[in-house]
Parts: sequence; C-alpha cells; structure tokens
Amino acid sequence: MKQEWWDPQLPEKMRQDWDRRARQNPRYWVATGAQDWSEEEFFLSGQSHVREQILNDMINICQGREPAHMRILEIGCGAGRVTRALAQVFGRVDGVDVSGEMVALARQALREFPGASIHQNSGVDLSMFEEGAFDFAFSSIVFQHIPSKGVIENYLREVWRVLRPGGLFKFQAQGAELENAVYDTWLGVSFTEQEMREMAARCRFEMRYAHDAGTQYFWLWFFKPAAEV
Repeated sequence: MKQEWWDPQLPEKMRQDWDRRARQNPRYWVATGAQDWSEEEFFLSGQSHVREQILNDMINICQGREPAHMRILEIGCGAGRVTRALAQVFGRVDGVDVSGEMVALARQALREFPGASIHQNSGVDLSMFEEGAFDFAFSSIVFQHIPSKGVIENYLREVWRVLRPGGLFKFQAQGAELENAVYDTWLGVSFTEQEMREMAARCRFEMRYAHDAGTQYFWLWFFKPAAEV
C-alpha cells in the first residue's frame, strides 16, 4: 500500500490553529469538558486520566521496570494537563507539541518537576530525540485532530525509532466514522481497526490490543518487537 503523505503547508496550519486556540482558551481546547476550568480542576482531570489509562495498565507499560527509572514520551502535551500527572509517576518525561503557545504553558505547569522537559516539534516527527531513547510513549486526544493519515503514520514510524526494543506506544485515535469531514485541525481523520492493523505492520509494530474501535476513543497498544525477526 502506498503511504499517504501530507500537504507541506499542513504543519504550519496545525501550529497556527493550535496557537490560536491556546490564546483563546487553552484549557478548554485541551479538554472540552468545561469552558472555564480552574487551574486545580484542570490538573486534577489530568491526574484522573493518568489513573484510568496509565496506572491501571502498568504491567504493559513498565514490563517489570521501576517507573522512577523510566523515561517516557508524551505526544501532544498541550498545556501540560496530563504531562504534570505523568511527571509524578515516572522519572523522566518529555512532552512535545506543535504549538509554541501550548509549549510555553506546559513549561510553566511543569516548572516544579525537574525530570520533565517540554519541546516544540514540527507536528510531524520526533527528530530532536535519538534512537531508543524512551521506555514508553503515550498520546491521548491528539491524533483525533490531525487531518492526515500520512502524518499519523509518520509519527508511528518515529515512535518506533525512539522506543527501546520491547517498548509500548499506547495511544488513542478517532475510530468513529466522520460525516462530511473537512480538512481541518479539529475534526482530523478516522481509522478502522483493520486500517490500524495494516499500519502497525507497515511500521514494524505488533498491535497487541485494540479497544473501542468505531468510537471516538479508539485505544491501541503498539509494541515494538524486542528483537528484529
């Protein structure tokens, strides 16, 4: 299957759109459950998300390692809502985001966590990180907004590169069929379970689990093989 690429103007569009959202109401655009999050409520919601998606899944995530000795990656860290909660569990956390405005907010939120680093990336790759740098990678409520399957596939290839052998990439994608979808950075694109299985194979991952296919919160567990076959 020929890999879809992307419009070269898309990364700049993503950056501009998310910078604008960050200036308007960053907490709402990161987590649309409330228009007027207080700071405390916003970061408590991040802790709740980590309890549900990370702390309940530590066997797959840690694989016998001590969390305090692990380095992890969060793709699409936004204003640091989840990143701050992750930094209370793992020894080193790197968050990336396409928006410089969001990055500035996340750095402020993580200022008391010396093990956390926030980076602005291109929106399509992880070029600032070396091969095998991370024990675990995570992304939530991010890929559902990217309007290009090619960009998402490129992220998967990049995650494969920066994960250690045997490491897990746990992420959420849009699984619900989109009606009258337009090319924008909010609606994004959707995937079937079969599409994800094919993408995992192309990117050399083992897609071990998939939950809630066909819904907005389509969760996937992609494991990098412990050794090349």
